[in-house]
Amino acid sequence: MNILVVGGTRFFGIPMVEKLIADGHDVTIATRGLSDNPFKKFTKQIVMNRSDYTSVREALANKKFDVIIDKIAYCSNDVRNLLSNASCKKYIQMSSCSVYSKDKENIQETEFDPRHHELIWMNRNDDYAEGKRQAERAALEYLDYAQCVFVRYPIVMGENDYTGRLNFYLNHILNSEAMNIDDLDCKMEFIHEKEAGYFIAHLVNATVTGAINGSSKGLISPRDLVEYIEKQTNRKAILDVSGDAAPYNGAIANISYDTTKARDTGFVFSNIEGWIYKLINSICL
Repeated sequence: MNILVVGGTRFFGIPMVEKLIADGHDVTIATRGLSDNPFKKFTKQIVMNRSDYTSVREALANKKFDVIIDKIAYCSNDVRNLLSNASCKKYIQMSSCSVYSKDKENIQETEFDPRHHELIWMNRNDDYAEGKRQAERAALEYLDYAQCVFVRYPIVMGENDYTGRLNFYLNHILNSEAMNIDDLDCKMEFIHEKEAGYFIAHLVNATVTGAINGSSKGLISPRDLVEYIEKQTNRKAILDVSGDAAPYNGAIANISYDTTKARDTGFVFSNIEGWIYKLINSICL
């Protein structure tokens, strides 16, 4: 298939594009050109600023694709810039589980339906969750719901994670710096970057429509992370409300997601216990 990937040279975009190439697709990557394209021998490349309408229009010039994978849609104007200048038969948007407004276990895709959300044309701002809701909603101004797939992940972890969230815990423990963890025992689901990339590539040929959750199986708490790092480093964490706020603060209940729809496409998600501690060892210790 002829596939446009908007973003794709960082984090879980890397295994995603690797899988698309391995599957024999004709891949074009659109980026700002600020980072190296590790796939330049195997893909075409378009340089554009997707937040700038003129830049997108000049780069795409009414191009047509079988599939557009939009990995960096953070608001409705991002989507308008793209879909008003390029067309596709199938649009896969990297959304987020942040679109859900209530923390609880077994959250289903139906708990946020972009078709019933009021559209606001907005630029990127500090309200990440609403930006993602608006990005989903904006796609429906240009495409039928049946053409859209909105991929919703919880927090993605991996060796290429540039956010430094795991390193926060390691560095604070190693340097005896105080951390403010608001709930040590609130459990969450995560997904590994490789799995996150492979699942999106898998969706290119999957018969599925609308929102779809993806997550590793099993939940992990901040206490699990802290105690494992303490054991591996032989250091004790300093926990204090006056310390630096920890990355996974804010949850008010255990959070997990129903992945039945994703599993029904034939994709198999791993168990978090099979990779989380190996990941901590590889990037933190």
